[in-house]
Amino acid sequence: MSLNKDEPNLPNDIDKSALIFIDVINDFNFADGYELLQHAIPMAERLAKFKKIAKEQNIPVIYVNDHYGNWRYDFRTLVNHCMRNESLGKEVVQQLLPEHGDYHILKPQYSGFFYTPLDLLLDNLNVNKLILTGVSGNMCVQFTANDAYMRGYHLHTPSDAIASRHVEENNKALHLMEKVLKADISPLFYNTE
Repeated sequence: MSLNKDEPNLPNDIDKSALIFIDVINDFNFADGYELLQHAIPMAERLAKFKKIAKEQNIPVIYVNDHYGNWRYDFRTLVNHCMRNESLGKEVVQQLLPEHGDYHILKPQYSGFFYTPLDLLLDNLNVNKLILTGVSGNMCVQFTANDAYMRGYHLHTPSDAIASRHVEENNKALHLMEKVLKADISPLFYNTE
């Protein structure tokens, strides 16, 4: 682990890691969406920077995203929907647009593992450590972390890479993930907290 504040906090076992983006493709057009967006924008800036570093290190990037009840959406349709001018989340999505070689999974509920092929994909990629990021820290990230822990994955839920509507909610979720799920909650970048 580097102590230079401008360097990323890369996992020791890079070749067994995956970077998971949870619900970052999001229009934020829902109750309390604007509140969540205020925390998601700075998070997205850090994630965009870290994603470039992760790709240079051949860490797979996996988008695990809710379809928000739109059962006819595929992932590309969801991205296009969230890029519309009236989408509150357009700024976040623009920073974190999927690229060639990224993986994507649509989920019907909070957890990225619930009725999805995520576990199968991670097994195929020979991954045992997950860098869980995204929104909302106290909901979808936490539910995904719970299920990942139950499946035996090592967890890194960086404190500067998840966002919730309120800082207190986020901190409670981080505390729980660290204490109960044995997650590493050190930030992606040392200069952010």
